[in-house]
Amino acid sequence: MSEAVAKVPLLEGRREWGLFLLAALLLWGLHLAWIYGKYRHFIQRPFYYTWGEVLEQRIKANDRGTYRILRVRTDEGMTLWTRTRHRGDFTYKRVRLQLLSLDRIDFWDYLKGPFVPSRIKAVAEAPESLRRRLGTAISAQHDSPETAAFYRAIFLADPLPPSLREKIAALGVSHLVALSGFHLGILWGGIFLLLRPLYRLVQERYFPWRYDLKDLGSFTLLLLGGYLWLTGMPPSLLRSYGMLLLGWSALLLGIEIVSFSFLLITGAVLLVLFPSLIVSWGFWLSMSGVFAIFLLLKWWGDLPGRIVALAVIPLGVYLLMAPVAHTLFALANPWQNLSPLLSLLFVPFYPLALGSHLLGLGGLFDGVLQWLWSLPGEESYLRQLPVEFLGFYGGLALAATRFRWAFYGLLVTAFSAMGMVFFGS
Repeated sequence: MSEAVAKVPLLEGRREWGLFLLAALLLWGLHLAWIYGKYRHFIQRPFYYTWGEVLEQRIKANDRGTYRILRVRTDEGMTLWTRTRHRGDFTYKRVRLQLLSLDRIDFWDYLKGPFVPSRIKAVAEAPESLRRRLGTAISAQHDSPETAAFYRAIFLADPLPPSLREKIAALGVSHLVALSGFHLGILWGGIFLLLRPLYRLVQERYFPWRYDLKDLGSFTLLLLGGYLWLTGMPPSLLRSYGMLLLGWSALLLGIEIVSFSFLLITGAVLLVLFPSLIVSWGFWLSMSGVFAIFLLLKWWGDLPGRIVALAVIPLGVYLLMAPVAHTLFALANPWQNLSPLLSLLFVPFYPLALGSHLLGLGGLFDGVLQWLWSLPGEESYLRQLPVEFLGFYGGLALAATRFRWAFYGLLVTAFSAMGMVFFGS
């Protein structure tokens, strides 16, 4: 590659890196201190009244009967969990809560979204919204509540019912349902390809000097920003949009983005903007996933492009990330090994499913989906890797950024860990 088009790193030298990391740490600390001040003001009250929108409800049972666990986003912007024995459906409802025992909430839980005892003082219908109307339109195209819930999840970030969540986890594809950068990437590519022919027709006549990648890419980012707002800005999607925005800006500036250093810069910027990400497993898993991709590209990126796209990335990311997932989560099922194939198939499935819903043919894939969800059956079991393993594995992964032997050692370790999960006693 010539010097004229070579990508340059954003930061070079120990001095630049030292100043950046020091500034990021200082800004993160100041932002976190401001949040801590809000937390102290919150817990010093004997009780607190607020209105909030119910985002999710889960029906539970014990020896005293059934009750509901509600996830509520308050009008002040706080997301919390609470419990109620009120009967009735809280879907699309607003509740007035009296929050109790605030002094029992620690700062860590406050950042994650605490469980707060409460009394429901009033229940009201949530205002009609575009997202709600779209959710109703999606559900109307499906006979099965499960398939309707699945599509509302992948299009609108609605929560999945627990039974369906377990089936999807048993297939190892929970990452395909939680809206993230994977979905934004598919949408970005789809929108770009749809608009490009129209843009070129106009470009040739009125502004031939313009660059379609820059104009269409920027316009697509604006559309995705509107989509982010439509879905209610769930943390996983907000985080991914931030990463996409930073990556796109760097690409336009000619900065090298497929590098571990840029990933570190992106993570630091996101933590400064959203300090509570420090307690988010979703954030660290998404960062780890991108890290795994960069590792694979560093050592095997010279292979033919189709092999990298169709085999190296899907199989490699699954293998490298599976030990991390099985250290954090206990559910294991042999069908989880279908994850690389299903992740590949999801790339064409997602835009096709979106298009079929726009045409009123949303039930086109319902039979296939229900068949897939039935595959794991009763074969799931609980098995976790020891937490100490994660420290060794992470250290080896860091060494693999520089040494080929560490990369192959990481692959061997990942294979061995998966053997313990699926074949260990």
